[in-house]
Amino acid sequence: MTVVNRTDLMSNGLAEDMSNGLAAGITNSPNGYAGVEGDERWAAEIRRLAEMRNATILAHNYQLPAIQDIADHVGDSLALSRVAAEASEDTIVFCGVHFMAETAKILSPHKTVLIPDQRAGCSLAESITAEDLRAWKDEYPDAVVVSYVNTTAAVKALTDICCTSSNAVDVVASIDPEREVLFCPDQFLGAHVRRMTGRDNLHVWAGECHVHAGINGDELADQARRHPDAELFVHPECGCATSALYLAGEGAFPKDRVKILSTGGMLDAARDTRARQVLVATEVGMLYQLRNAAPGVDFQAVNDRASCKYMKMITPAALLRCLIDGADEVHVDAQTAERARRSVQRMIAIGRPGGGE
Repeated sequence: MTVVNRTDLMSNGLAEDMSNGLAAGITNSPNGYAGVEGDERWAAEIRRLAEMRNATILAHNYQLPAIQDIADHVGDSLALSRVAAEASEDTIVFCGVHFMAETAKILSPHKTVLIPDQRAGCSLAESITAEDLRAWKDEYPDAVVVSYVNTTAAVKALTDICCTSSNAVDVVASIDPEREVLFCPDQFLGAHVRRMTGRDNLHVWAGECHVHAGINGDELADQARRHPDAELFVHPECGCATSALYLAGEGAFPKDRVKILSTGGMLDAARDTRARQVLVATEVGMLYQLRNAAPGVDFQAVNDRASCKYMKMITPAALLRCLIDGADEVHVDAQTAERARRSVQRMIAIGRPGGGE
């Protein structure tokens, strides 16, 4: 991802904002930008700057509460990228990690796409490179490549069809059963797809999200035993997804209370649940959205340490700096973007892409 770190403030009338009290408090360290509280004064300034830039602010479900509250739209990365493509504003500020901003740029090539801190990476997206995928394809030259949307633009460009966690099973099921399939990069989502489709010609890359992989089966089983009346919402990227299905299969937990869901699916299930308590196995930022969606339900994290440090790099200070400086701008070269766009569009044509990652 190429990043333009600064714009000419004198030409767009924002220079005065560089000297205001809020901007003066911004600090920068390897852990991100800090020094600004996400209070009402900050929120008013963010709204003013966004209007001056003709920008819409998008926030992923795992973002800090202050960032979610100020955003024009909150959701999963693919749904937000589709919002970006349809937005009337010229500038998209994507509060998420870098592959998400790239996807927005792929689907909105003529818009300016900004990410508040370009250092906000993703361990899952970084678990496979374009070079890795090219070598893997050489081993299986006739295989169909299915890549999770949580990948870089360069990997999407080498992909036949993208998928989300909500439609991965449908995407793989749409492929000729005689064709071999290379599924990347998440090994836990791949295992879920293999289990659901029964395909023995599905080859799975051994990548993982370090946050979801850290939510283990022992923790889930312990929580399930201590909360026998709760429902379980489990993201398929989690290392505990297999354990959840095992608990249900062995009768240790009722099958109808174990739900393997994308983030979008969790929100839908939260609005429909009749349970008083739900145990949630995903990044803890999701709890804020779930509690807002169903305030009468007690949502508890299976692992309350499951916080993505990269998502949390999008701080109030980072967003303020982004709107003042017009940084960091995301660029995807035209050839890569065109090829990546085709793989995403093939996924959308199959259907049900909106439940997200």
